[in-house]
Amino acid sequence: MTFFYKLSNEVRVTVRPWYLAAQSQPLVGRFVFGYHIRIENVGPRPVQLLTRYWLIKDSNGEETIVEGEGVVGEQPVIAPFRAHEYQSYCVLKSPNGSMEGRYTLVRADGSRFDAEIPRFELDAGATAGN
Repeated sequence: MTFFYKLSNEVRVTVRPWYLAAQSQPLVGRFVFGYHIRIENVGPRPVQLLTRYWLIKDSNGEETIVEGEGVVGEQPVIAPFRAHEYQSYCVLKSPNGSMEGRYTLVRADGSRFDAEIPRFELDAGATAGN
């Protein structure tokens, strides 16, 4: 099991990706990957996640940008030394690719900042199903 993590601005983002073979259709270029995200507030003040930005690349050279409010329909407030976790998925047209990005968060004083999502590899041959 491979984990990827990055600490920035008192927020640690950990990602665990896997290949979803049962949902994939390799013969028509559909490769589905799941990923588990853990967003930890390692600072002394609560933070709220406002938006997400993803850059998704596949090995065919295609890039997709996904932006929006919150994560899976939520804009969670994360207390000091607590975490928010969720799972999601992405579909690639090739068996390999990568994802990376950032979350924009806000502190109680109104100051906004970004927490980086580490670049992680998606490989249909290397990641087993959940």
